[in-house]
Amino acid sequence: MSSKERRIGVVPFGEVPELALKVIAAHISGYFNLSADILPSLENPEFALDERRFQYNAAIIIKEFESMSFNDYEKIIGVLNQDLFVPIFTHVYGEAKQGGKFALVSLFRLSKNPDGSSPPSSLFYERAAKVALHELGHLFNLFHCEEKQCLMHFAGDLEDLDESPPYLCRYCSTYLRNDSSFQGL
Repeated sequence: MSSKERRIGVVPFGEVPELALKVIAAHISGYFNLSADILPSLENPEFALDERRFQYNAAIIIKEFESMSFNDYEKIIGVLNQDLFVPIFTHVYGEAKQGGKFALVSLFRLSKNPDGSSPPSSLFYERAAKVALHELGHLFNLFHCEEKQCLMHFAGDLEDLDESPPYLCRYCSTYLRNDSSFQGL
């Protein structure tokens, strides 16, 4: 399948700012050279709410996602406003199953600075795009990178995320380009 035929779906869960979806889709198209379409909205994932934490379990959402059919799309990025967690972290900005088909991006914490103030909208959208590209990297089998100037470097907080570039380091880019399952870059 050529990169022109490969499609990535961007799926909102509930009410998600349309511009955030467009920015994410545009970054996927522009950076990974893959077609990205915004798909119809799904319902909020109330089934994944952990009432003790007042957060949504990302693993439960991804497992439910896996039971859905998205025939024309190789990979799917779900975007939601809910706060996500995985049991080993207090929160996550996104989550993906390594080498899988489905990933999540949470906008919840991206819209607040560490001091509680709101970032400029351009920074909010940049954060959303970086998280989406990072999670898509995991779907294409990239692991966390030790190079701080790499999109695949682990971002544990917003300062880390803001300092990470919106592109892969030379090693990760080469790995992805040479991976026979990926022919986008």
